[in-house]
Amino acid sequence: MVRFSVVNTRTVSEKTKPLYDSSKRVSPAIAELKEIGNYRHLLAQLIRRDILTRYKRSFLGVAWTMLNPLGTMLVMTIVFSNIFRASMPGVPFPVYILSGLVVWNFFSQGTTASMSGLVWGGNLLQRIFVPRTIFAVSAVGTALVNTVIALVPLIIVMLITQATFSWALLFLPIAIILVAFFTLGFGLLISSLAAFFPDVMEMYQIVLTAWMYLTPIIYPESIIPKHLFNVYRLNPMYWLVKIFRAPIVDQSLPALSDFGIAAAISIIMLVIGWLVFTSKSDEYAYRI
Repeated sequence: MVRFSVVNTRTVSEKTKPLYDSSKRVSPAIAELKEIGNYRHLLAQLIRRDILTRYKRSFLGVAWTMLNPLGTMLVMTIVFSNIFRASMPGVPFPVYILSGLVVWNFFSQGTTASMSGLVWGGNLLQRIFVPRTIFAVSAVGTALVNTVIALVPLIIVMLITQATFSWALLFLPIAIILVAFFTLGFGLLISSLAAFFPDVMEMYQIVLTAWMYLTPIIYPESIIPKHLFNVYRLNPMYWLVKIFRAPIVDQSLPALSDFGIAAAISIIMLVIGWLVFTSKSDEYAYRI
């Protein structure tokens, strides 16, 4: 005699069904960081594409990355050398300007490309899934490659002006990393604003121009009035340019206090930019 047992399918399905626990949900910032790691090959391809696209139809090619800051340095040296040279005894003025331009171009190019990459990549976000931060990370990666190339004319100018090469130059990679951290954090922050307010992209160019002249790029900090010096110290780019210049101009490591302030500013900006950007990442595809 065959017996049939009745199984309560509802009970079985309830036992095997996974339960959703909101308390175990990974924060968007950490999830985005993991996705960047998973899409690292796409990130490398985006950086490669940006570099090849930039120089594909350029007659000078990669050499333009070296000639651009070199030409700007030459113009500024001719215009401002007689004005500021007396305030900088023993310091080659072309080296001083070019070292500041290398840092500033890294920051301005990386942040501007971060915004444009997210805005122009809006159609891609609506079709497939990619980490939202990948546009800013690739923009900073591209700017980093350009900065490394731009160090070549800086070395050439140092040789021509007979500037001193010291072991302190080994600190430059650390300074560049801190600039990259700050650039990425600030680029993410303004990209999140540009996604909601497109006019930010146009206004940012005006801000960049004013910001550059408020940073000791073409003039020595010794000419800053004492009653305004504390205001200048609120400028984060002041500290980043200062620690980058120290091994080049002063032939010494930056002061520990200067390095500590620059490192704190860079890391805090990176964390704030990452948290703000990822907190709104699900809305970018619909806003752009």
